[in-house]
Amino acid sequence: MGLRRTLIDVTPLRSSRAFRRLWFGQTLSEFGSQMTFVAVMFQVWEMTESAAWTGAVGLAQALPLVALGLWAGSLVDRVDRRKFYLLTVSGQAVCSLLLALQGILGYLPVAGVLGLIALQSCFVAGGGPASRTFIPYLLPDHQLAAGLALRRISFQGAMLIGPVLGGLIVGGLGVGGCYLIDALTFVAALYGAFGLPPMAPGEESARPGLHGVIDGLAFLVRTPVIRGALLTDLATTVLSMPISLFPLINEERFGGNPGTLGLFLTAIAVGGVTASLLSGAFTWFPRPGLVMLGGSAAWGAALTLFGLASNRWVGLALLAVAGAADTISVVSRSTVVQMHTPQHLLGRVGAAEQIVGHAGPDIGNMRGGLVADATSGAAAVVSGGLLCLGAVAAVGATTAELRRSSVKSPSGKTSA
Repeated sequence: MGLRRTLIDVTPLRSSRAFRRLWFGQTLSEFGSQMTFVAVMFQVWEMTESAAWTGAVGLAQALPLVALGLWAGSLVDRVDRRKFYLLTVSGQAVCSLLLALQGILGYLPVAGVLGLIALQSCFVAGGGPASRTFIPYLLPDHQLAAGLALRRISFQGAMLIGPVLGGLIVGGLGVGGCYLIDALTFVAALYGAFGLPPMAPGEESARPGLHGVIDGLAFLVRTPVIRGALLTDLATTVLSMPISLFPLINEERFGGNPGTLGLFLTAIAVGGVTASLLSGAFTWFPRPGLVMLGGSAAWGAALTLFGLASNRWVGLALLAVAGAADTISVVSRSTVVQMHTPQHLLGRVGAAEQIVGHAGPDIGNMRGGLVADATSGAAAVVSGGLLCLGAVAAVGATTAELRRSSVKSPSGKTSA
């Protein structure tokens, strides 16, 4: 019984056919998206041999999410979310087909490829917030954390394996074949979406235009538990994201071995997947806010120690701990956010969560690079970890609602 409670809880897959279909479809589509990212990077590099252009791929993906996210979230809160999601998934599939056609028939100019990536990201800007509203519809409160943990492990599995598959497919079938396979995976995403029930935004739909966006932002500001959850996430990303520092740390501490550098990201992914597989150990806990604060603090502590480590295996072990802590924090944060957000605001709050999740790491990597240029890679990592610990402690100390947030039991009572 103890081991079963520790392993990932698959009850949502058994209890909800709609959730099971959605999870299956989104998982396959996520694998396709990771494969396409590899194909795009390969194609852009092959066309330009410029790191600036390959860096622009991430920018083309991120800008629409940030620019359109809150507006899309407001729209999600005014329409049938199932229909809107079907529309955005179809748009993403069309963009993948266009990428496949140009890859097979002859490359577009690099600006055209980035334009298609940006257009596809516009559809993601709408589909992401819509997708984040589904789990509260499909699962009872006491299964929210388990459902989010299942969603997390599918994402991490795609991150771990998808790029490898993408590289193999690009090598065998070319970028056009890789794009085409991605387009086909959207069939699975549509299969999952068609299994959803109609999802009206609730009794109080969002006001049109800027008014709806302002209403969503006002809810974030005046709701301490949501505000605290998002601030904690920003503390772990903006203040302590280490990815941009890995090459410098590898050079300073581990002799610049490329094999060690490759293992840094793998270690974080392995830690995250392990935490997802063992997520039953924390998803049952009735106070997800406390779990989130603990996971965020563990992330900061692990990175602080990583910045001080001189042995590569100790360093990799600490990165695995950081990856596990990140998963614990993300799953618990999403549980808190979805549990305390009214149905009619789920789209706008989901959009804010998506923006924080994408913009925070980018800003954090930039912060780390600037600090490292002024000091050293180790100093940038250690200072970021300590700043993260301080910020998490401050949010936890000043946000009692976050510490006390509780999940309702199956009987409908709030867990003590």
